[in-house]
Amino acid sequence: MSDFLVSARKYRPQRFDEVLGQEHITKTLKNALLKNKLAHAFLFTGPRGVGKTTCARILAKVINCLNAATNQDAEPCNNCDSCRMFDEQTSFNIIEMDAASSNSVEHMKNLVDQVRYQPQHGKYKVYIIDEVHMLSSSAFNAFLKTLEEPPPHAIFILATTERQKIIPTILSRCQVYDFKRIQTDEIVKQLDQVARDQDINVETDAFHIIAQKADGSMRDALSIFDRIASFGDKVVTYQETITNLNVLDHEYYFKLVYAMLKEDSMGVLGTFKTIHQLGFEGNFFIDGLADHLRNLLVCKDPSSSQLIEASKELQNRYLQQAQITPLSFILDALSIANACDVQYEQARNKKL
Repeated sequence: MSDFLVSARKYRPQRFDEVLGQEHITKTLKNALLKNKLAHAFLFTGPRGVGKTTCARILAKVINCLNAATNQDAEPCNNCDSCRMFDEQTSFNIIEMDAASSNSVEHMKNLVDQVRYQPQHGKYKVYIIDEVHMLSSSAFNAFLKTLEEPPPHAIFILATTERQKIIPTILSRCQVYDFKRIQTDEIVKQLDQVARDQDINVETDAFHIIAQKADGSMRDALSIFDRIASFGDKVVTYQETITNLNVLDHEYYFKLVYAMLKEDSMGVLGTFKTIHQLGFEGNFFIDGLADHLRNLLVCKDPSSSQLIEASKELQNRYLQQAQITPLSFILDALSIANACDVQYEQARNKKL
C-alpha cells in the first residue's frame, strides 16, 4: 500500500497562525484563551474547506495542552503528551463526532451520558461535533439542556456548512464564529508553497485556474492540485490544467471580442464552432463570455484592474482589450449574454 498522503491532510494547519484567511477568527480565539474567557460552547459556520474543523481541533489541543500556561501565544506546543495523543488519535479527552452518521436521539443520549465523566488527564473534555445541522429535531432537543449548562470540564465545538438549518435555541447557547471564503490570491500563495515543497514547477496561470475552480475552499484547491500534479512529471502547465479541469481557455474569448469589434461574423462563428467541437456546452460558453465581458467592464478604469482574480499578465491583456472596446458595446453585449443565459434552457435549437 502506498504511503502517499493527500495534500489536504499533509498540509493541514497545526497552529492558529497557519490557518489561511481566517485571522478574524483565530485572533479572537487566541485572545479568549490568553484572557481566560473561554466559552463552553462554540459554533463554527461557513463554506466547505475553509478551516472550521481544523480550527476546532487546534482549539481543542490548546485547551488541553500541558504547556499552555507557559505559551504566551495561545498555540498548542505539539510536543506534550496531550498534544501527541491527539495527533496519534489516542486521546480520550478530545472526542470527534460526525453528526451526519450519528444524528438520532440515542446517539445524543449516549453523548450526554459521556459528558458526566471527568477527563482522564488535563482539565477539559472537548467534544467536536461536525456537520451538526444533520442532527434530527429530536436530537437537537435532547442536547439543549446539556449544551446550555454543561459540567465545568466539558466544552462543545459545533461545526456546520448550513447555519440556517440550526434551530435558534442551539444558536442562542453558542458563541457563533462565521468563517469566510478564502481569497484567490491567498490560495495561489499557499499552492505555490506546496508546489515548492514538492519540487513541482507550476505556471502562475495554472495556480489561478485551480484557485478559481476551488471557489474559496483551500481543501478543494489542494485536492485539485494533487490531481493536476499527478498528470505531469514535476511540471504543471496552464494548458494541461484547463484540459484536466474542462475549463475553456480565455484565449477564445479574447479572440471572439476582437472578431466582434471588427464585425467579422465568419471569425465569430468559426471560433464558436471550434469551442463546440471541443465538447463545451452552450450555457458554459455563455457564462464564460459574460464573465469575460464583465472583466472588460471592470478594466475600463485601469485602477480597478486588480479586482480581477487573474495573473498580472492576464490583467494587462484585459486592460489592453478594454481600452479599444467601447463601453456601449460591453453593456449591450452583457445584456444580450444575460438574456441568452435566461432563455437558453427553454430554446429548442440551443446551438442557434
